Amino acid sequence: MMARAALISPLLLAACGAQVSGDQAMSFAPDYRGVETSLLDGDLVQFDVSMTGARNQADVDAYVECAAAQYALIRGYGFARHLRTNVYEEGGVWRADAVYTISPSLPRGLRKLDAEVVVAHCAENGIPTV
Repeated sequence: MMARAALISPLLLAACGAQVSGDQAMSFAPDYRGVETSLLDGDLVQFDVSMTGARNQADVDAYVECAAAQYALIRGYGFARHLRTNVYEEGGVWRADAVYTISPSLPRGLRKLDAEVVVAHCAENGIPTV
């Protein structure tokens, strides 16, 4: 189990461990506005998410990771590997489009997700998945 826990993305850990003042913590009220998925080719998937109330890009990245992890499980895979994410904010609405590969076995690369571990973390933190 220790090896699986080590695969949690650094972005999720950063989002959890971010130092915030009492006022910032109390005012964090994210509104997750949905996820759109597009299967690009075989195991290549694009995720488009939007939300308001994000404190910073790490909150949006965590939302995308939750979506990617759940999608991998839905498709019968146990892992996802991050390829790229574009995040932008306009008028208080944060949006991201990200591309991941999904796979049944542990992929190569630096930013890989163990889908079961990430989805459990998302549930514990109230971040919705697909």
